Amino acid sequence: MRVLLAALAFLVLAAAPAAAQQRLAFVDSDVILRALPEYQTARQQVDRFAGEWQAELDAMQGEIDALVREFEARELLYTDEDRARALDEIAARRTEMNQYRRRQFGPDGELFRQEQQLLRPIQERVLETIETVADDGGYDFVFDRSGGLVFLYARDTHNVTDLVLVELGIDPETVGAGR
Repeated sequence: MRVLLAALAFLVLAAAPAAAQQRLAFVDSDVILRALPEYQTARQQVDRFAGEWQAELDAMQGEIDALVREFEARELLYTDEDRARALDEIAARRTEMNQYRRRQFGPDGELFRQEQQLLRPIQERVLETIETVADDGGYDFVFDRSGGLVFLYARDTHNVTDLVLVELGIDPETVGAGR
């Protein structure tokens, strides 16, 4: 992905005659999102869910560790049948914990659903606002400075983070944006 972005950046910079007619700008979406109180509230809510689920996983792991310690301490005393039963219980608990981890933190897990439900509408609003600022300012490209594309140099006069914040109704001076 970085190679593709680097190639794209090279092509944009190499096309000097065409680039002279294009207007470029950049924003720092991390600054913008941190400045939105509703995003911070939603992020805290998602983080709280994730913390609760992680605590549940930690408790499950603690129970498994206790079962393993008990098994190791008594292994010599167990009959073959007791040993098999204890190992089956440990394996079942590990399976249960892994299933819980996938349900909560997997690619289609509850954490992903919570992020989609709580954070996505705010991110879409910011994207729409960036598009409005780009249209109003006549910019051909707006890059996200906090994304995967690394700038070796970016003239601050093209930073439209403050304009996006103003469009969202936030005073840029209160958040120290883009500085």
